[in-house]
Amino acid sequence: MARSSNLSGFPEWLPEGRLVELAVLDTARRIFELHGFSSLETRSVEPVDVLLSKGEIDKEVYSVRRIHDDGSAEDSLALHFDLTVPFARYVVENAGRLDFPLRRYQIQKVWRGERPQEGRFREFTQADIDIVDANELAPQHEAEMALVMAEVFSSLPFLPPVRICVNNRKILEGFYAGLGVADPAAAFRAIDKIDKIGPERVRELLRDDAGLSEAEINSVLALAQIRSTDTSFVESVRALGVHNKLLDEGLSELAAVMKATAGPSSGVIIADLHIVRGLDYYTGTVYETFLEGYESFGSICSGGRYDSLARDGKTTYPGVGISLGVTRLVSLLLGREMVRATRRVPAAVLVAVVDEDSRDISDAVAGSLRARGIACEVAPRAAKFGKQINYADRRGIPFVWFPAGVDDEGDSVKDIRTGDQVPADAGTWSPPDTDLWPHIVAASDEGAP
Repeated sequence: MARSSNLSGFPEWLPEGRLVELAVLDTARRIFELHGFSSLETRSVEPVDVLLSKGEIDKEVYSVRRIHDDGSAEDSLALHFDLTVPFARYVVENAGRLDFPLRRYQIQKVWRGERPQEGRFREFTQADIDIVDANELAPQHEAEMALVMAEVFSSLPFLPPVRICVNNRKILEGFYAGLGVADPAAAFRAIDKIDKIGPERVRELLRDDAGLSEAEINSVLALAQIRSTDTSFVESVRALGVHNKLLDEGLSELAAVMKATAGPSSGVIIADLHIVRGLDYYTGTVYETFLEGYESFGSICSGGRYDSLARDGKTTYPGVGISLGVTRLVSLLLGREMVRATRRVPAAVLVAVVDEDSRDISDAVAGSLRARGIACEVAPRAAKFGKQINYADRRGIPFVWFPAGVDDEGDSVKDIRTGDQVPADAGTWSPPDTDLWPHIVAASDEGAP
């Protein structure tokens, strides 16, 4: 017998929560494929030295070993902590059999040894898209990442408004270099915390940890406060009086992204110059995404451009990608009770059973309905019809089908929400479109089905 064992950081949703997760996954997959991204899946483990070379994540990696190993040999494999590093390895190993630019999406679990808390898990699902090319990557793909994800979010009507914040690492690096900041990494770490601890506490970190003067701190904080939905951020940065060639490149690249995303996504995709991104392999455009009203929760979707993550000695494969934290998003939606499923099960119809001797008749009705794409189940017991209706009601199944022979009449179907019961034929009857499958709606939508 399985014993109850509560392991924090490994989420297991109830059936209605899983429906929310599937709604996000199915939508993301559909939008990705509409934009020509092909699905692939990589192995769950990578060599430890490969993972540890890609940033400050050594304490977060789960090593993998056989239970019966004697421990004399060093662990050589670990579970991947994201999908970008294994994808880079995959590209190099299969470059001769891939067509470039490669457009890939990947929906898979990853593992990190983090301290579990709201929105942070040890095992979670990510949904990534990346575009990789050989030696040179066209700049328009950086705007495309944000546009595709904006379409995913707009196709999830139960979400609050979304802001996709875009920056360019060259702006930060060039600006800090132009100021003469001696320890830019410390300044990055401080600015990255501004949403959590506020500008005054960041001011202290810039002074105490990064060693900046008051004038430098004022300039760094002024840069971090610049936001715009168009290219006006360029003039705002220029007004700070810092000059640097790398800064100029970053401003030009970010301006190109903002021009390309103007239009339907205007107001959703914004230039936000405090976005840093933690992983150190990003070299240009970076993204972070927030739900309005829940900014303190942190980013639910992030990524960026990486120019040298994948290379084989002769060829470099620059890429750009963005990753939706599916588990992170779902945990917020469920934990804050922001959404609900219109029912807990896929079945739209419960086929009643008159008695056990005629169960085959009920099974045949169910088979006919399923053949036309109508999800249903057959009552588990030939109980009184009132009990079978109560069973459907508990599961949220809106319709109960009564096979021929009940009250000496033909087949009929009852909407147990309204009490309406009408004659029906299993070969032609269909429920309303709103009842065919469960839907996810905002919890405030009381009138939703």
